[in-house]
Amino acid sequence: MTTIASDLAVKPSQVATVLDLTSQGNTIPFIARYRKEATGNLDEVTIKAIIDKDKALKALADRKETVLAKIAEQGKLTDQLKTAILAAEKLADVEELYLPYKEKRRTKAGIAREAGLFPLARLILQNASDLETQAQAYLSEGFPDTKAALAGAVDILVEALSEDVALRSRVYNDIWENSILRSEVKDAESDEKKVYQIYYDFTERVKDLPGYRVLALNRGEKAKILKVSFDHQLDKLTVIFQSRFKALNPYIEEVVQQSLKKKIIPAMERRVRSELTEAAEDGAIQLFSENLRHLLLVPPLKGKVTLGFDPAFRTGAKLAVVDQTGKLLTTQVIYPVVPASAQKIAQAKQDLRDLLVTYQVEIIAIGNGTASRESEAFVAEVIRDLPEVSYVIVNESGASVYSASELARHEFPELTVEKRSAISIARRLQDPLAELVKIDPKSIGVGQYQHDVSQKKLSDNLDFVVDTVVNQVGVNVNTASAALLSHVAGLNKTISENVVKYREENGRLTSREQIKQVPRLGAKAFEQAAGFLRIPDGDNVLDNTGVHPESYPAVQDLFDQLEITELDASAKAKLQALSLEETAEKLAIGQETLADILADLLKPGRDLRDNFEAPVLRQDVLDIKDLQIGQALEGTVRNVVDFGAFVDIGVHEDGLIHISDMSDQFVKHPSQVLAVGDVVKVWVTKVDLERQKVNLSLVAPR
Repeated sequence: MTTIASDLAVKPSQVATVLDLTSQGNTIPFIARYRKEATGNLDEVTIKAIIDKDKALKALADRKETVLAKIAEQGKLTDQLKTAILAAEKLADVEELYLPYKEKRRTKAGIAREAGLFPLARLILQNASDLETQAQAYLSEGFPDTKAALAGAVDILVEALSEDVALRSRVYNDIWENSILRSEVKDAESDEKKVYQIYYDFTERVKDLPGYRVLALNRGEKAKILKVSFDHQLDKLTVIFQSRFKALNPYIEEVVQQSLKKKIIPAMERRVRSELTEAAEDGAIQLFSENLRHLLLVPPLKGKVTLGFDPAFRTGAKLAVVDQTGKLLTTQVIYPVVPASAQKIAQAKQDLRDLLVTYQVEIIAIGNGTASRESEAFVAEVIRDLPEVSYVIVNESGASVYSASELARHEFPELTVEKRSAISIARRLQDPLAELVKIDPKSIGVGQYQHDVSQKKLSDNLDFVVDTVVNQVGVNVNTASAALLSHVAGLNKTISENVVKYREENGRLTSREQIKQVPRLGAKAFEQAAGFLRIPDGDNVLDNTGVHPESYPAVQDLFDQLEITELDASAKAKLQALSLEETAEKLAIGQETLADILADLLKPGRDLRDNFEAPVLRQDVLDIKDLQIGQALEGTVRNVVDFGAFVDIGVHEDGLIHISDMSDQFVKHPSQVLAVGDVVKVWVTKVDLERQKVNLSLVAPR
């Protein structure tokens, strides 16, 4: 408890409460939203961190117990060693302490010991004279001459020295503090796009390496384009090792060189690179998670008839029109861009215009994949005389994954994969959250090096983000897909499908109480889920709020005291005038809970996403050739990475705001300034027509 509390800067009592609530089967969203008084108002991220650290500490404790038992079996467990193992804070440190006692495969040193060469090894340590002559006494079948016998004795000493915990620790710390990681090109021809060019001749101190460079070096090395190595302060380390001996001789010098170069340095290099990678992965996963959270919180464009436009060159653009609720109205294929003939392009213009007019389309959602910008120019031309129609470039990452999925086949069994993709593009503009939950979060392109990190750790973290956002926003139980419902606290895939089936068989649900009738949805699942499920226009106005049914009696008492019968302007005025402290005491509920209740009563059906900026609507296209240095533009942040952010400004490629161009002040990380979905004003600082790249700045030119 104390360790977790110290690491996370929370109270031990908060840690105990979270672990107790979790052991009772409560979910993270439920604890964060409805047990605020118990936890001291901890958020989902901290609650998850407590749970994760508890699991890690239990795993560490279990390993320590195993190691102590194995060393004790050998009769070699001293009080000092036991204390050191129990005090170790990392699993790697426990393994370092266990190394000398670990069962080994048959080694050269082991064979030498079996042949009775240990006394000869001791003579080398004692710097005995005429070792070659003395070695004659230790010859055997496996070591037939003095050279072989002395080599065997050296092997014994090398193994012993290379397992010296203090020396290994000294080398490990020295690599972190003083060593340099170097990369050089190994196969430039394989790097056709020169992705790794900056690493062809690269050096940086280990402790200064940023995570994205670590992952880039790992990827380049794995692709066999780069060779990665260390530069160490070898002379200094050699002196440190030699100082362990009272006197030196050629054999001891050989022991030092072998144990240092062949054993300890390679082992510590592996450990350091592993830890560099783990830290880099954690950073990349955290950044991906934060980007995903902001993407999921992009406000829905509610109540708009939308046309999804999935661009392509040769196979034609797939179009899908959906109504204000996302229901499919029609699909069509047009050929709007070269290599289509002029006749086909002219027909495509007429077909698109007819669709827009017939279905009174208000917004066109254009996927940002292949042929996106050419399609954008085509769309801009068609809607030039249709001022009521706008378009938005939509990140289509994962749309193809969804459209080929079992879920998509179930939703639209009669449609082709491409047409399903167009529907997904349209719907993710209307309600990004509802549509994006259908896709594996890893397929949504808002991260960096996501394919180079631990996929299990990435999935766990991204799933947590999706669950958190879904529950923070709330879900309409009468319209949500099974995919969306499955992210609600307490519900799983089976129960979610049962909710949808119940709706289909019995019509829309009119109360939260009715949810209890869904098969397999037991009391615990209802307790966890109920507050996150919304029923607009239901029997009880509270059913369309985040107020949990367990608080309904307290709310009714409040209404009785204030003589409220409906949530009109008069009622809301009374609620706003309340004293939080006095009212909470009267109702015998916590102040945090009451504050949340009042916020929901003042805005029933409120949507957290309304606090964020809506996408930029466009009616005309911008060509990169038209850009001028110093020109001011409005754009939407598409992705945030360690070195900057990519912004859609309406040209062929997203522009890059480098971290150095984000502020006049020092910026430690781009996420301190920008988030995915932010609408920002930027200034053009560089245009590279040949490479089709644009550099932007958040700082106005002077």
